[in-house]
Amino acid sequence: MDGEPQLGPPTGVMAPVGDPNWGSVTDDRAWQYADVVCERCAATVGVAKFSPQHTSVQWTAAAVAACAEFAAAALGGTPSPLVATCASLRSSIDAAARDGRVQVLPP
Repeated sequence: MDGEPQLGPPTGVMAPVGDPNWGSVTDDRAWQYADVVCERCAATVGVAKFSPQHTSVQWTAAAVAACAEFAAAALGGTPSPLVATCASLRSSIDAAARDGRVQVLPP
């Protein structure tokens, strides 16, 4: 199937067949996600801080299932995607940033 595009790593973006550079791009950003464990329920999430105010949190299904605040909201009839934040996790992230376990690095 010469000349037809094919899916390539890592993003699933279409690339031409035979492209010698496809998949060889490195991520040169200074930041990386750091694991932060909630001090209340032990849910583990990935955290990147781009400024003191800007925090990106990557939840896994296991973290959502472990989160005590999400569970309490679900018992009250609110699904986890509609819960604005977890105050316990926010406190754990703030402590991790203060302790240097999460660095504040602009993208």
